[in-house]
Amino acid sequence: MSRKRNRESNDRMGNKKRERSSSGSYKSAVLHNNATDGDATEALWAKRAGRESTLTVALPGSIIQNAQSRELRTYLAGQVGRALTIFNVDEVVVFDDRSMSEIEAAGSAFGDPNVFLARILQYLECPQYLRKKLFPMHPDLKYAGLLNPIDAPHHMRANEDRPYREGIIVDAKSNNGKGSLVHVGTRQYLQIDKCLKPGVRVTIDMNKKRPVDPLKPTKDAGVYWGYKVRLAKSLKDVFAESPYEGGYDCAIGTSENGKDVGNMNLKRKFKHVVVVFGGLAGLEAAVEADESLKIPRDKTANIFDHYINVYPNQGSRTIRTEEAILIAMSVLRPQLDKM
Repeated sequence: MSRKRNRESNDRMGNKKRERSSSGSYKSAVLHNNATDGDATEALWAKRAGRESTLTVALPGSIIQNAQSRELRTYLAGQVGRALTIFNVDEVVVFDDRSMSEIEAAGSAFGDPNVFLARILQYLECPQYLRKKLFPMHPDLKYAGLLNPIDAPHHMRANEDRPYREGIIVDAKSNNGKGSLVHVGTRQYLQIDKCLKPGVRVTIDMNKKRPVDPLKPTKDAGVYWGYKVRLAKSLKDVFAESPYEGGYDCAIGTSENGKDVGNMNLKRKFKHVVVVFGGLAGLEAAVEADESLKIPRDKTANIFDHYINVYPNQGSRTIRTEEAILIAMSVLRPQLDKM
């Protein structure tokens, strides 16, 4: 009798679920609130002006050492990747904020924290359909399944029809033996006229069927196209090895010892802005550890055009770097959007 009542109860529940799913209003509400479908996806591709300016975030890999396990380190790196994507960051620089003596004495079961963070960020930025080809098995990626997807515009579904796609040159010949075949996340490979080395990641213009500059979707259509990851051996190298001609024309440092961000005013437009965050001991400790800078920690502000405190009235003794990124980019966004 008990099993019979359970079956009857399950049948009634099943009928209610089917009735609910067949209701137009209920179904449309689910789709509307699904961040991976419908209006949310179209909003990423909304028509807007092209963008030439770039935004860079620099942070130390040492923030990973604040997590006690490889699982937590992976998840922390994922939080950083999500924050970078949300605020349309074009480049992320992971720098080493340790002194030479600290590096020589360092020993960790998890390896170099800078390389670990950079690898996770690269993995996150890569579209899912390319990861198996571009990222071989590695201990740093053991818990990649814990990572929340960044869902950037170039992370597309197979049935999406867009003017650009990310792809990888495959090691296979086309039917006519000309050009190259590219895996772009659709059911069939795309043939292009240009012969390229297999394994190379490319940005493809789907209308013209040819590889283009990865910056083209952003420059021409204003569509965010992910971030590049760069490793720097020190804070000085964040600036010295900038990939942009002439370097960064606006450097913003964040610290609890900085000036109230509410008093900051970007008086002119900048082409390449870098926002630098400190690690567990702050930016001053990174400056002190970098012997090549030859700048005392109390003069750290001299390195930057703006040295700001993003939340002067904090209720906690500390603001973690992954939290500082979200706070800083939120308060800086109105001014950065003017660029």
